[in-house]
Amino acid sequence: MANPYAELFQAPGSRAFVSAGMLARMPISMTGIGLITMLSQVRGGYALAGAVAATFALATAVCAPQVSRLVDRYGQGRVLPVAAAVGGGALLLLLLCSRLQAPDWTLFIFAALAGCMPSMSAMVRARWTELYRGQPRLQTAFALESVLDEVCFILGPPLSVGLCVLLFPEAGPLVGAILLAVGVTAFVLQKHTEPPVHAYHAHHGRWLIASPSVLVLMILLMAMGTIVGVVDVVSVAFAEHQGQPAAASIVLSVYAIGSCLAGLAFGALKLNMSLPRQFLFCGLATALTTLPLLLVVDILGLSLAVFISGLFFAPTLIVSMALVERVVPPSRLTEGMTWLITGLSIGVAIGAASCGWMIDRFGAPSGFWVALVAGAVVLVSALLGARRLAQA
Repeated sequence: MANPYAELFQAPGSRAFVSAGMLARMPISMTGIGLITMLSQVRGGYALAGAVAATFALATAVCAPQVSRLVDRYGQGRVLPVAAAVGGGALLLLLLCSRLQAPDWTLFIFAALAGCMPSMSAMVRARWTELYRGQPRLQTAFALESVLDEVCFILGPPLSVGLCVLLFPEAGPLVGAILLAVGVTAFVLQKHTEPPVHAYHAHHGRWLIASPSVLVLMILLMAMGTIVGVVDVVSVAFAEHQGQPAAASIVLSVYAIGSCLAGLAFGALKLNMSLPRQFLFCGLATALTTLPLLLVVDILGLSLAVFISGLFFAPTLIVSMALVERVVPPSRLTEGMTWLITGLSIGVAIGAASCGWMIDRFGAPSGFWVALVAGAVVLVSALLGARRLAQA
């Protein structure tokens, strides 16, 4: 039986742009946690560190869609080097300010400017779309990218923290900035796989997020991101409550493994079901898999529950990306994909913050109620959005 993932790379240049894109997307997973680790060591506390990291995350959520909009208008080769230079340069200046004990306000300014880093996962997906638009292989390509996103967020944070602790405080974010420079440079040099700039029409509107189809997809992914944020925080708190703090890393790995395996399997399937119906069933399954989290009483139960919860994360993301490719004009594809990734990131922050509040007041297991509410939002978004997406 042919390997659908091997068939993807029959396209000339595909291995090269995937490899370069993997390097270039690592800084997003390394920078936030790296800034927290760095500043907690240098400044001796977490309040400033968390605020600076939150500034970077918020700036990324605001700036990434705007960078992607410029990419759709002027091309990856013209915009990505500038965005990477601004974002990476600001990150280096932030590290320098930390090293020189500059005033706190300088950290916030450069953290905000560092948010201009481009959403490289959207850039890679745009190249896959240009290669396989309208073909079944595109879903397989999106599945591969979802798994690579998972791998990035599995490897990036521990790598960044380890570098900061073992070498010097700025090492983690510094390596992230280097990877950004090397990855983006290698990526934009591959001109033969760069998507062409499609004709832009004024009637497409100024704000793509105002489109009901894109908005419902973003809301659903925001709710999914909330579930991820809950799993991250509650796993750590629950493991500490059980007297096994090291078990948190195992639990989080199980969640990622479940999502990766499901994503690979889903990408290899050739389903006859329409994308809106796949979206509906994935949303329903994602909502239902939050229910076992409420039954957790020990680490083994937690591991099983998060494994089940992770099974429909990647398939839902894959279908959502395939849908946004169908409902937005080609001239705004990268921007549309970036809005979805932005929604996911915002959701992770919401989940982490809200369940942290619940844990402080009612104990570790109470955080899972936030996941249940997010699951309900996923369900409602899927039910309301499926018909709208079918029409679109």
